Amino acid sequence: MITVIDSGVANLASVMGALQRLKADAEVTSDAAKIRAASRVILPGVGSASAAMAQLKAKGLIDVIRNLIQPTLGICLGMQLLFTGSEEGQRDGALLPCLGMISGAVRSMKASPETPVPHMGWNNLRLIAPDHPLLRGVAPDCYVYFVHSFAAPVAGYTLAASDYGGEFTAVAAERNFFGCQFHPERSGEVGEQILKNFLDM
Repeated sequence: MITVIDSGVANLASVMGALQRLKADAEVTSDAAKIRAASRVILPGVGSASAAMAQLKAKGLIDVIRNLIQPTLGICLGMQLLFTGSEEGQRDGALLPCLGMISGAVRSMKASPETPVPHMGWNNLRLIAPDHPLLRGVAPDCYVYFVHSFAAPVAGYTLAASDYGGEFTAVAAERNFFGCQFHPERSGEVGEQILKNFLDM
């Protein structure tokens, strides 16, 4: 069973639609026991990090997620929540504490006339770890669909990067936790391949 966490701030329909196209046995839930028992866990998210963390706390899911040992995939905001902290909504470089499963901080993207924020639309991936199981069958320089205003820098956890006024992490991995800053469920064949790889891991 694939569990999609109902964080209260997620676009669940598109994620479930993508899983159904892959014929995955999946359900949306905020039930801690079902999440712990799942073979794979997906944490989607849209909106603000503070609202999402508040929802996870209210549902009693923060420690549940932190203690997962099965493959767990964060999508968009869900990926950002896997990091140590986020600048979103904070001042003077302070960080909102997040789940801490990937060691690093999510930072505000810098806007310019050439790169307005949010970063919205199709952009290509630079594969840093093309042999990683999550990227099996993914072509170099392929395009995926982004909608975000915050991003993690490129570091040791980065499997693939994208460039929008500077490089940022597009795909991340640390232990059994993985993240896509883009929306694989909206990224055509490339996104479908990445989701399939995650389900097959």
